[in-house]
Order: sequence, then C-alpha cells, then structure tokens
Amino acid sequence: MNTFSFAATPHIHFGVGQRALIKDLLTSFGSKVLLITGGTSFDSSPLCSALYQQLSSGFTLHRETISHEPSPKWVDDVVMRYHAKHIDVVLAIGGGSTVDAAKAVAGLLPTGDSVMAYLEGVGQNKPFAGITTPFIAVPTTAGTGGETSKNAVISQMGQQGFKKSFRDVTLVPKHIVLDPELTISCPTHVTAACGMDAFTQLLESYVAKGANPMTDALAWSGLQAIQRGLLAACDDGQNIEARASMLYASSLSGLTLANAGLGSVHGLASPLGAFFPIPHGVACGALLYQATALNIQAMQQREGNNPALIKYARVGRLFAQDMSLNDCQAQEALLTTLQTYSEHLAMSKLSDWGMGYADIERVIEHISGGSMSGNPILLSHEELIDLLQRVI
Repeated sequence: MNTFSFAATPHIHFGVGQRALIKDLLTSFGSKVLLITGGTSFDSSPLCSALYQQLSSGFTLHRETISHEPSPKWVDDVVMRYHAKHIDVVLAIGGGSTVDAAKAVAGLLPTGDSVMAYLEGVGQNKPFAGITTPFIAVPTTAGTGGETSKNAVISQMGQQGFKKSFRDVTLVPKHIVLDPELTISCPTHVTAACGMDAFTQLLESYVAKGANPMTDALAWSGLQAIQRGLLAACDDGQNIEARASMLYASSLSGLTLANAGLGSVHGLASPLGAFFPIPHGVACGALLYQATALNIQAMQQREGNNPALIKYARVGRLFAQDMSLNDCQAQEALLTTLQTYSEHLAMSKLSDWGMGYADIERVIEHISGGSMSGNPILLSHEELIDLLQRVI
C-alpha cells in the first residue's frame, strides 16, 4: 500500500432534523453571529425561515446574503463591515457559493485582510496565519461538497476573469450540519446541476492520479449514493431518501477532491466559469460524458495498463447493476450511463451560455493546472480542442 496523507473534517452531524443542533452549536462559540445565506433560497424555504426565527432570539444576529459566486469585492466588503464587530461565529446556510463565501469571510475577519492577499495564482502569495473565526456550515444543496473542503472558491467574471481558491486547512468548518430536509425546496434544475457536480467530483477523484485507499473508499460510497439518489431526487424532490443520498454523496465528494484531486472536467470548468455566466454544476454536466469518453479512449490507445481503466469499469458495472460485464463492456456501460444522465437531466451545451468556437483557445490557455494535473492521463492540446468542440 502506497504512502498517503488524509485531511479529515472536524465534526459532521448528518440526518433528518439535525438542524435542531444549530442553536447549541452556536452557543458554544458565543452570542455574536454573522449569518450568510443565499439571495432568495433561504427566505423561500419555510424550514429556513423557521430556523431564522429561532436564531433571532438569544443571539446578536447579523445577516448578509449572496446571490452569485463570491467575488473578491463581495468578500472584502463584508469583511470590512464586520472586522471591528468582534463576531464570535460565522454561520452559512445555503448552497455551495454561500458556503464558500462564508468560509472566506470567517478566515479573514480576525485580520481584516483582503482575500486577494491569499488567492492562488492571482493573489499576493501572502502566507496565511491560520487564525480564523469559528465557522459552521449548513448546506441546502447537494453538489459542491464545499462544506468538507479547505477551499473557498472566489470568482471574478469577465474578459480578465478568474476562478481561484483561498485555501487553508483552518478554513474547514468546526461543525457541519447535513439535514436532508433543508434540501427539499431546492428546484429541480438546481438539484440536477448540483448533482452532476457531485457525480463529477466523485468520479474524477476516484480515477485521479492522487487517489489513495481512503479516498477510493469514500468515492465508491459516494458513487453508490449517486446511483441511488440523483435521478430519484430530480424526478421527485420530496423523496427524502434520495435527498439524503445526494447530501451524503456531495459531502464525501468534498473530502475526496481535497485529498485525491480532480481531472479534466474541473480543469476546464474553472475558466468556463470565469469567462461565461455558466453555473459550475452545469459546466460539469456539459463536459462529463465527453471528457470521460476521451480519457478512456486515450488510455486504451496509449496507456492500456493505466489503473484508471479498471476503475472506470467498476463504476460502469455499478451503474449498470451488472457485475458480469468485462472491462470494455463496463466502460461502455459507464459512458452510456453518463450520456443518459446528461439527457435525462437536460444538461446545457456551452453555447447556451455564450461560448463559441472562437473561445476554445482562450479557455484552454487558462485551464486550471491543479485540477488538470490529477487527470489519469495527459491530454494533448488537440484532444482538448476536440473535447470542447463536442460540447459547444
């Protein structure tokens, strides 16, 4: 067994009704709470509204909302407003963007620093001291798994846009509350996009170069939950078992991506999200089938002994529910599954979000090297061009 390291998550509370723990968890840190929520999703959820009423008594409660992926300006503005207020604990209740926004704010409140001091690749490369405000994450979507990772993904949209991480192990929440009931109000199209993000993260980390026995075990358990829950949650949003499976899978995907790495889908999704208004999960859904097909084809042609081929086959048998398939048949079954999921969940083409053939070179030029380095095989420039042409 190869040597590996694994960064764990402090404390996860999983199950229906676990939101009842939030008040006591907050009390353990103090009375001054900064609550960060989504722009409209929180207020439109009866369960979240009831939770807000409970928290309004007994705490000095400040609230900020975010309706988009966190930008450097949004993070810095919030930090500037609350740096001197001596916040005891930051609470995030919302989707992946909400969790990432709160994660960054919690990390910066003690110093009042700009997030640009720490963003990888575009920031000032300042060492992070690791002094953070306690942070509790309560996800209401099942997709990014951001609650279990040390990354706060920050985006700047536009021609000179970027999508980079503020990353440190001390940014991981002190407590994570995973209550499937809080995801029931998530709309079908959001459930589908977030679910494809979780699916992609689990599959990519399972076959990634950095995979190890612990990440394999977690990714496999998460993929089993995807098989049980993704289509079921999209077809019936009230299906609490399916919602629970997806919330579980999503959180596992945050652990596996942080410890094993990702691949070509996320390498391309980073510039796509920076240059076009395409939600991250939608980008993953658009790319996953073709990217997996390309990986399998490239390994069959150039690296027939690549262990990722065997792993792809295992996943193919899982989703086909047929253990008798040989490796080639199972790999084809996986591709059929991915294509079927993409069609069933009505995943967009990249052109629906403004990307054209003229943008291909710019996207490839700004690929996330960190994610791409985990891909099980090195893809050529020509292969990447072909991949993007197939999903425009």
